[in-house]
Amino acid sequence: MVELEPIVGRYMTLQIGGRSCRIYFEEAGSGIPLLCLHTAGADGRQFRHLMLDPAITARYRVIAFDLPWHGKSLPWEGYEVEDYALTTDFYTAAIMGVANALELDRPVVMGCSMGGRIVLHLAHAHADDLRAVIGLEAADHQQPWYDTEWLNRPDVHGGEVCAAMISGLVAPQSPDRYRWETLWGYLSSGPGVFRGDLHFYRADSDFRDRVHLIDTTRCPVFLLTGEYDFSCTPADTLRTAKDIPGVEAEIMEDLGHFPMSENPEKFREYILPVLDRVARLK
Repeated sequence: MVELEPIVGRYMTLQIGGRSCRIYFEEAGSGIPLLCLHTAGADGRQFRHLMLDPAITARYRVIAFDLPWHGKSLPWEGYEVEDYALTTDFYTAAIMGVANALELDRPVVMGCSMGGRIVLHLAHAHADDLRAVIGLEAADHQQPWYDTEWLNRPDVHGGEVCAAMISGLVAPQSPDRYRWETLWGYLSSGPGVFRGDLHFYRADSDFRDRVHLIDTTRCPVFLLTGEYDFSCTPADTLRTAKDIPGVEAEIMEDLGHFPMSENPEKFREYILPVLDRVARLK
């Protein structure tokens, strides 16, 4: 007899930034809502290991959604006549729109990479709506280390190029099965999606002028970064943490830029204690 996984997937249609968006999301578990945000160019499948971990789902309702243009969430109508470019305003509206539509009571928001960047903004702009934020591979700004202008061309397979570009961000200790699972999210990405996400990451999310305004007594902030991440480096995260009074920051050994998918067993050593502390918050 086939054993079915506890993950359930559904669709909902939301108005986000004046656009009608059909959003796909998956969830598992019950308890404190934990809303998970995927990396640039990928989708919510990156968090499936958390949804299959009973040590997490016994206390948390883990939810991961695909942004429009990503995974099983379609682009909005008329996408064929415009270039996709993610902005802070649209990203924030999407996250809070999903949280409100699912009637999540002060959820914990955990994001990785660009998702880690946006949770810093959320901690400031929506502190009273959230229980806490967890930034994985998160910093207020990074200097770009790559050129994105060639990522959406008819003579270039965007998925293969993106996967090749980010492959070095996976720690060498990560098991091959998880490395290639992580890379598949990029190999299967839609044309122009990674470049469009990087508009947010590179041009519309320099939060250096506002992270010092985050009040961790209203919205606790936890930052976890892999020691092998050369995109959001440990130094970037620790520099950001210095400007946020009361933040908890930790550098994760043997992990890279995609901790929840590249090595879930190692990642749980770091995330379980954080989730324990978050569960004790009022």
